[in-house]
Amino acid sequence: MNNNLVSFRHELHKHPEVSNAEYHTSERIFNFIKKYNPNDIIKLGETGLAFVFDGKVEGKTIVFRSELDALSIKEQTDLEYTSVNNHIAHSCGHDGHMAIIAGLAQKISENRPTSGKVVLLYQPAEELEQGARDIVKNQYFINLKPDFMFALHNVPGFEKHRIILKKGSFASASKGMTIKFMGKTSHAAEPHNGISPADAISKIIEKLHELRENKIFFKDFILLTIIHIQLGEISFGTSPGYAEMRITLRAFENVDMNILTTHCEQIIKSISKAEKLSCNISYSEVFPATVNNDTCFKMVEQSAKKEYLDIEYIDKPFKWSEDFGYFTEKYNACYFGLGAGLNQPPLHNPDYDFPDEIIETGIKLFFEIYKRTLSYV
Repeated sequence: MNNNLVSFRHELHKHPEVSNAEYHTSERIFNFIKKYNPNDIIKLGETGLAFVFDGKVEGKTIVFRSELDALSIKEQTDLEYTSVNNHIAHSCGHDGHMAIIAGLAQKISENRPTSGKVVLLYQPAEELEQGARDIVKNQYFINLKPDFMFALHNVPGFEKHRIILKKGSFASASKGMTIKFMGKTSHAAEPHNGISPADAISKIIEKLHELRENKIFFKDFILLTIIHIQLGEISFGTSPGYAEMRITLRAFENVDMNILTTHCEQIIKSISKAEKLSCNISYSEVFPATVNNDTCFKMVEQSAKKEYLDIEYIDKPFKWSEDFGYFTEKYNACYFGLGAGLNQPPLHNPDYDFPDEIIETGIKLFFEIYKRTLSYV
């Protein structure tokens, strides 16, 4: 085990920062990797970084991506390196992912590309989806013209060091839908003089649940979860005239997400109109499905076999979402899992801690992908 990398991971874990505030994290990454003399260091937005190792002649451009951000969670561990930032913790393992890419920088500095270039991307704000969306629109990143992109995520519940692969969709599409209903308040003794959103919301919930159970429209798994409803004010003398409703939509496939979104909007608008309400629909935390390119999938698969790593092929995508989907929409890419242990606490739990033992496994596989991909014609 590389004690230098483990110590670096612990330092990152001890000083987590939430999305778009990863300033000290970015600085630590910069100071660690600059020692390995990349040919260029590109700043992407406020905290994003891209370290470029150039070959002597033109060739393919390969990008390996890690995340910078932590979560707004109060850590509950007895670690020596427990988070010192109150209610912020690396409960998703991004500290481990950063250490893996840092270790890859060490390896590449000793085995620089003879052609093409390798880019080590540290991306902010993965937890908000906005990080990858901003990177793909950043002109400095666009100018890199990636041919292939790769990323991993540790996955508790799988044997340590096991590589988790799936062709096509690997992680679900998801989005947050917010609906604002505008009616008219009235005295609670005279509700007929107002326009309350209450009945509309009741009917919408019934129809959305029917849609969720309807298998005719969809190719694969979909889910809609009503997470919040706010109706009127706490005033027993007033019939409400305003309401908000929030729903999380999920689908394994992007095409199903489009269908689900369309049907939800039709139901909401139709019932609102019938109830004489105006409504406004908006979206946030929009994650496309992370869809693996066949060529990149084979590169990862062959590299894992070359390193004698156990592979587990999953039949269905994970229900959680990942903003790497913004990269898979535009570039040839593959996203895969790295087993974090059968008894490892789940992601986003307060007692989660990335297992140091799998850092070297991630480096080993990424480095083999690097060698294999640079020789790809």
